[in-house]
Amino acid sequence: MTTTLTPTARRATSLAGLCDGAVHLPGDPGYDAARMPWNVALDQRPAAVALPRTVSDVQAVVRAAAAAGLRVAPQSTGHNAGPLVGRGLEDVVLVRTERMRGVSIDATRRIARVEGGALWIDATEPAADHRLAALHGSSPDVGIAGYSLGGGIGWYARKLGLASNSLTAVELVTADGEHVRADATQNVELFWALRGGGGNFGVVTALEFRLYPIETAYAGMLVWDRDQAERVLRRWADWAPEAPDAVTTSFRFLDLPPLPAIPEPLRGRSLVVIDGAVLGCDAEARGVLGMLRGLGPEIDTFDRVPARSLTRLHMDPEGPTPAVSDGTLIGELGDATIDTLLEQVGPGSTSSLLSTELRQLGGALGRAPEGHGALATIDAAYAVFAVAIAATPELAMQGQLDAHALTGSLEPWSTGRSYLNFAENEVDARTGYTESAWLQLKGIRSAYDPDARFLANHRVPRLFEDGAVTE
Repeated sequence: MTTTLTPTARRATSLAGLCDGAVHLPGDPGYDAARMPWNVALDQRPAAVALPRTVSDVQAVVRAAAAAGLRVAPQSTGHNAGPLVGRGLEDVVLVRTERMRGVSIDATRRIARVEGGALWIDATEPAADHRLAALHGSSPDVGIAGYSLGGGIGWYARKLGLASNSLTAVELVTADGEHVRADATQNVELFWALRGGGGNFGVVTALEFRLYPIETAYAGMLVWDRDQAERVLRRWADWAPEAPDAVTTSFRFLDLPPLPAIPEPLRGRSLVVIDGAVLGCDAEARGVLGMLRGLGPEIDTFDRVPARSLTRLHMDPEGPTPAVSDGTLIGELGDATIDTLLEQVGPGSTSSLLSTELRQLGGALGRAPEGHGALATIDAAYAVFAVAIAATPELAMQGQLDAHALTGSLEPWSTGRSYLNFAENEVDARTGYTESAWLQLKGIRSAYDPDARFLANHRVPRLFEDGAVTE
């Protein structure tokens, strides 16, 4: 079947031949595979997809896109591609950095350097070989760049803060096709913006970030049947605000499908799960967890484990997955909030949600570190994230309705702010920042991308440009 190119897509033909031929246009045999994000429920249809291997490839693509009057959307895995798809990609060159995955570890300086398309598993394994750990996420196949530029909440977050504030340098190709380095001594304003401001300022080709001397952690999960949800959630809600910074946990309502990949004791069941990690000796960790263990979990896996194992602690799906979701930040977890959650997803609920998660915040996440970036803190007590599997259009529609119903029911306790890494639908990006940080981000965007060449999943507009979501 012959595909008729739109006028915009015809302009994209000028990019053909770049990246050693790894530029795919609509109708090309490789286009459909190249445009596919991690969340395969999303239908990305850009004017072209470029898969660079080198910095010079990225520069050539950015310059060619500008000459053709096209915008550029950087993307590594496409875990948070929903806002991009919702905005339309007809005049966009999608720059997928998945072939740029080089990693080097400087164990003496405790610094990792990764290319722009590296996944967390690419860095955590070699770091662990040096008895070091990164502030990685809860899944091994998440892209380091997108996670880190948007904040980054991992299992050490309440002790060590956001991953973005452990970045020590970012290298990127800017709108004029130049390759620049931003760190504490050069392009300082840009470095500030990149640490929390997302992919609005260029195509990231490399990042450097601090590693920490963590070889092991006391980590695992506590599991109960869903019919125990009320007593477990109320105990966790009493425990979490007073817990020491050394511990970071999440509470989840899970409806697990009967799939062979799921461990047999959990397969096909409705459960409540508390998982997380404690930094400290075994005696300290056991003391921290004693109040939760007193509830008599059916399964208790908390123990001293290698830090490298924490990338898979959360059992997040790996590989392309169809999903729909919604999230919010809440300021408290009192009796009324708990009653609402139980009504939505507690015992007897008919919700289609696979997981409803409350991520424990506070600690270092609520304190601005010296020399922080655009996202200094997350001003909330809990991050809520609800997700459903979207294997069919009908399941996607029902899952999205149920996710929105869940977050809508929590509106009375919402902080009004967003954690944009958990916002997989289009939101007003200004809700991710303080007023002063938002204004500064807009100014830096104006300076580095005056023609709005780059399209990020969560858009920071230029000065005097409206950045609000319009219906």
